[in-house]
Parts: sequence; structure tokens; C-alpha cells
Amino acid sequence: MDAAVNPVGWFEIYVADMSRARAFYTAVFGRPLVQLSEVGEGEMFAFQWVEGGPGAAGALIRHPMGGPAKGGTMVYFSCQDVTNEANRAAQAGGRIIQPKMAIGQYGHIALIEDSEGNLIGLHSMQ
Repeated sequence: MDAAVNPVGWFEIYVADMSRARAFYTAVFGRPLVQLSEVGEGEMFAFQWVEGGPGAAGALIRHPMGGPAKGGTMVYFSCQDVTNEANRAAQAGGRIIQPKMAIGQYGHIALIEDSEGNLIGLHSMQ
């Protein structure tokens, strides 16, 4: 692996109900998702990304090979203030698992359960 490149280049969040999941993530982050392609028997919608920008791009995926779950890989979304996105998640049918918590010089995190039962993280410096 090239040491000058961030280790994560892409992520996928498995969902059971794509319409519900798209509505949830659009409500929480205020950004539409873009349909990438049909994936065999499934479908994939990507979070809009900035070509060459910092961070990793990723997508929601509905496919019979996987499904939503807790306790797997944790994806953290960058935010201005995690409290805002956590509150929007609760209003959009998710659940706040860990409210805003300081992590020292690295800022703050919050953990939420999405509309599909996945556990995701939020990160902000304020």
C-alpha cells in the first residue's frame, strides 16, 4: 500500500430497504445520493463525492450477498458538529446510541443506528 494515500478508498453500507435508507441518509446529511448501477440482483446509490477531495467515497448497497448489521466495520462520517447530524438521525427514524463525546485532541464523536439497524459513527472537531 502506498504510504502517501489514505488507507480507505471506498465503503459500502448494506441496507434492506433502499428507499427508506436513501430517505434516512438524505435527511441526516442533507445530500442526495446518486444511483451508480444495478448490482446483479441489487442496487447501489453513492454519496456525492468531490473528485480528488479528502476522505473516502462510498455507497448504500442492497444485495442478497449482505445485509445490515451491528458489530461489523464502523464507518465515520465527517460533520461540522456531530450533535446536528445525530439529532437529524433521530428525527429521520434512527437512534442515538452514543451522544456527542469528546475524544481529546481528535475532536468529538457520536454513534447512531441508521434506519436499517447499522451502527455508524459521526466525527467533528467541534
